[in-house]
Amino acid sequence: MITMNDIVREGHPALREVAEQVSFPLTNEDQKLAKDMMTFLKNSQDPELAEKYELRAGVGLAAPQLAISKRMIALLIPGEYEDDPPELEEVMFNPKIVSHSVESACLKDGEGCLSVDREVPGFVVRHSRVTVTYQDREGKSFKKRFKGYPAIVIQHEIDHLNGVMFYDYINEKSPFDLDDEVTVIG
Repeated sequence: MITMNDIVREGHPALREVAEQVSFPLTNEDQKLAKDMMTFLKNSQDPELAEKYELRAGVGLAAPQLAISKRMIALLIPGEYEDDPPELEEVMFNPKIVSHSVESACLKDGEGCLSVDREVPGFVVRHSRVTVTYQDREGKSFKKRFKGYPAIVIQHEIDHLNGVMFYDYINEKSPFDLDDEVTVIG
């Protein structure tokens, strides 16, 4: 089971490296990693399990955050209401943004990261909509569009595969300055 002790923190070199492509068919090790990453997200969002195992809640996790150089991300975005099914529940292999909107968006409260143990104030401006290609566990290829919050989460996780941290986008001099056309979500 993945715990917070398995997640590397900022400053670890794995977080600044470009991850390797995942080849198919998946190895048993890659299948287990995908399952474990999703289990971590589910456990982290369950108040009782999160407290029991001292997990910080997360909606996404990338293999480089476990010091594993693989282009693999797990996403678990809860539904709007408590009993709703997840808005997005997927492990993506070799995800790639193939197109994006001109419009930009950011989260009202900024972004956080399981690999960053401090508050980093400021807006992280990203694309409002993205089209992503990826493969699932069976190697089947998909091309899907995401907008709003899911688009932001996916961009955050894909950044991890490219050695980019969310705070790289924050304007150091004016962390809360935004252009008028940026949509603030949340």
